[in-house]
Amino acid sequence: MKLPLYIAWRYLFSKKSHNAINIISGISVCGISLATLAMVCTLSVINGFQEMVEHFFTAFDPELKIISAEGKTFPVTDQRIQAVKALPEVEVFMGTLEEQVMLQYKERQVTAILKGVEDNFEQLTAIDSILYGTGRFVLHDEVADYGIPGAELMTVLGTGVEFIDPIRVYAPRRDRKINVANPANSFVTGRLFSPGVIFAVNQQEYDANYMLASLAFVRKLFNYKDEVTAVELRLHPQADIAQMQKRIQAMLGNGFQVMDRYEQQEDVFRIMKVEKFVSYLFLTFILLIASFNIMGSISMLIIDKKDDALTLRNLGASNPLIGRIFLFEGWLISAVGAVTGIIAGLALCLLQQHFGIIKLGNGESSFVIDTYPVSVEPADVILVAITVLAIGFLAIRYPVRYFCRRLLP
Repeated sequence: MKLPLYIAWRYLFSKKSHNAINIISGISVCGISLATLAMVCTLSVINGFQEMVEHFFTAFDPELKIISAEGKTFPVTDQRIQAVKALPEVEVFMGTLEEQVMLQYKERQVTAILKGVEDNFEQLTAIDSILYGTGRFVLHDEVADYGIPGAELMTVLGTGVEFIDPIRVYAPRRDRKINVANPANSFVTGRLFSPGVIFAVNQQEYDANYMLASLAFVRKLFNYKDEVTAVELRLHPQADIAQMQKRIQAMLGNGFQVMDRYEQQEDVFRIMKVEKFVSYLFLTFILLIASFNIMGSISMLIIDKKDDALTLRNLGASNPLIGRIFLFEGWLISAVGAVTGIIAGLALCLLQQHFGIIKLGNGESSFVIDTYPVSVEPADVILVAITVLAIGFLAIRYPVRYFCRRLLP
């Protein structure tokens, strides 16, 4: 094994009788290197966007969310739910109530989701990081109830960040059918004032559809007592979220579903995973095309070194041993291309992380971020290295066998 590898290493850096072989070998290494660099950078950018989206949802979604597997609401006083609340790993426990309502501000009307939360919502999530305005997060006081709309919902209603007139909230009566002759009698109304802030998750699902209010206000509006649509949890930093999710699910049984942040936004993260997988497939196809240069380089090298191969044969080398020389030669080209490509890709990602070389758009602040986000994951680097080496192995195996059989009878 050492002899074929040694000779292949010498062939890789030694001059050939035809200068074109050196040029093709260099092109092969560059092609593999560029394709590898593209794979590392592309996958890292997709990781960066995914982490950015995760950060947005982290400010609004809880670490764990309990919903009913059957029906919409459930009593928060359920013994199983209270047992979860008593767990020492649970740092923040909060019931929430979401219902569809119609909002009216002056002459504008829009349907939205009114989410009732408790005063400790700031402790449950990082909502403060996505609040905009001169006010503060407050849901009620002795005088009035307050509502915090999403940024796009504010735009549709035309309220502005600090609205003086209250937003009227219309909720259907749960115990009555809509009276066509007098539809106004089929709705309960409430008023929400502005605390001087709005929230912006930078996700249309929330910004265009949600308004936050106090849990007591939403319960009163829909004539609920102790019912909630979900229980949201924040765990102690030392607690393992995955293990706690399984433990709580076992405590609650099949009547409830416990979801982490990924499961709460399953559609979004599934799409991002599919995008990453499709990008990987396309880049692998480009890498496969680049590997054809290796086939041409090895084929010309076998022809150029035919005399050397015959000399080795006369010295007692077998055809399989000679074939391994050129096989190792192709692998070395792939390995050199993979190593240089990975190093260059990691260097480019590092520069992008620290200096933001590549901008989004024309450099103006029309996007959530100014530069492409980058996050390098070791698993992706390992996957790229394995992919490059595997394709290099498959690309040269057949031509080496074919030419060795034709030139070394």
